[in-house]
Amino acid sequence: MNCPLCGQSETRTLFQATDRLYRTTDQIFQVVECTGCGLIRLDPWPPLDELRRYYPDEYWFAPHSDTASRLEELYRRFVLRDHLRFVLRAAEDGPEKGLLLDVGCGGGLLLRLVQERGLQVAGLETSEAAAAAAWEHNRVRVLCGDLAQAPLARGSCGVLTMFHVVEHLPDAVSYLQSARELLAPGGRLIIQVPNVSSWQFLLFGSHWNGVDVPRHLVNYRERDLERLLEKCGFEIVRRKHFSLRDNPAGFASSLAPGLDPMARRVRRVRESAAGKLAKDLLYFALVVAALPFTLLEAACGAGSTIMVEARKKA
Repeated sequence: MNCPLCGQSETRTLFQATDRLYRTTDQIFQVVECTGCGLIRLDPWPPLDELRRYYPDEYWFAPHSDTASRLEELYRRFVLRDHLRFVLRAAEDGPEKGLLLDVGCGGGLLLRLVQERGLQVAGLETSEAAAAAAWEHNRVRVLCGDLAQAPLARGSCGVLTMFHVVEHLPDAVSYLQSARELLAPGGRLIIQVPNVSSWQFLLFGSHWNGVDVPRHLVNYRERDLERLLEKCGFEIVRRKHFSLRDNPAGFASSLAPGLDPMARRVRRVRESAAGKLAKDLLYFALVVAALPFTLLEAACGAGSTIMVEARKKA
């Protein structure tokens, strides 16, 4: 398979791995690095019908009615303030009018927080269950389908966000070009991806949560993301290497994937209410313990995620 960024076919193998987090398969996958541009990717990519099987039900967050789930939602609201501030600033700097569209919005909690600030919002999801949950729990509108066929007028969006979407795409170029068509002149695109040039990747290697084999088809460095956005008609105006929601939690999940609350929910692990709460608290303790390290790596430009705001070029 040719490199999706530079087109070269030669690679070197970095490691082999399997689905360590959700355990949807025992199959071993190969992760390679392009010898031309250095892009890291899964090779070969699974066929589309096979790839769908690696996305289990509830591959997104929707609150349950028990105490542990309510506490988890409160925690999510707290850590999402980091994302919220980034999005609101992009909305202030972008066009005065236009929809804020969150692609891959899941259960819609971030959209709800943005909507509460008075912005017009909508989500886009491939999962009908996620779209239904977004309306039921957060009262936000979510369209089901693909970005290229979204029933929205060209130039109707002021801000378009993709949090942890691009690394899943087999054809990121055409997807981002579709996003560009939906954005108004001067519109803002926000992308967040795991950073494969992070200290966490150096520390954990194939066990790093950010490679998420086999769902992450491409693993981006900051320079890779810059080249991709330039190719698709965007220029980066702002970047951020720390995410309160993702960086410490990614460290904790790399260290103890069996404690990850989302992974336990997706795998339908049987546990009592007290056992669930105890595991959640232990996981939270790991997240807090990881905070100093993740702040330091981000301060050195090697955080485990990259969040960028890019402006649509004229």
